[in-house]
Amino acid sequence: MENKKIYFASDIHLGLPNHADSLVREKKFVAFLDEIKKDAKEIYLLGDVFDFWHEYKHVVPRGYVRFLGKIAEITDSGIPVHFFTGNHDIWVYDYLPTELGVTIHREPIKIELNNKKFYLAHGDGLGPWDKGFKFMKWGFTNPILQWFFARLHPNFAVGLANFLSRKNRYAESEDEKVFKGKDKEWLVLYSKKILETEHFDYFIYGHRHIPIELILGKNSKYINLGDWIHHFTYAVFDGENTELKKFTDL
Repeated sequence: MENKKIYFASDIHLGLPNHADSLVREKKFVAFLDEIKKDAKEIYLLGDVFDFWHEYKHVVPRGYVRFLGKIAEITDSGIPVHFFTGNHDIWVYDYLPTELGVTIHREPIKIELNNKKFYLAHGDGLGPWDKGFKFMKWGFTNPILQWFFARLHPNFAVGLANFLSRKNRYAESEDEKVFKGKDKEWLVLYSKKILETEHFDYFIYGHRHIPIELILGKNSKYINLGDWIHHFTYAVFDGENTELKKFTDL
């Protein structure tokens, strides 16, 4: 890959828990993007970049200008950026592709890089588990419900959505924040099921907010990217191997 690398990150949750704290993390993530653009061939953002995002026809959420400007700079330089919608930013439509030049992915994708096969997804709602989110996603993607939500004034709609998003984040139990083991983590089980019929060298997900690297079988690795709230972790593929790393300010 001409000494170029592929980078993966997720769960930045810009906007959480308030503007001041989010801005600190946004600046740190922009510093990370500044660092990796020097040798990046492609960048994959695997969901929940924003803690909440909803686009009206003529209105988008305020803020995040440092992040948005940096992504535009990176794509303008010729480096592709892939943006996966997560459960917190599922209402990304055409604004980011049009203004920033990113490629939007709403479902898991399978790609091959330097003869290595990758399965990439945010991770929410996969397999027979996570039934609560499956119901929520049905509502969020229902065209009729989307139309009614878009009729609400942005001040009320965005304020309500931000409140519910933050309430949901803080309501998570301590049990949800720890690794449950290879036999109980549903994204691990989902990946093992896929391996029964198709080989992948790497399964890379977001969503769980826990940095995890596991060997699933012969020549197959599972990676959860962690988050940029507590861990500031990411993965990098150098053409031969993919590893989980932690970003520290220079």
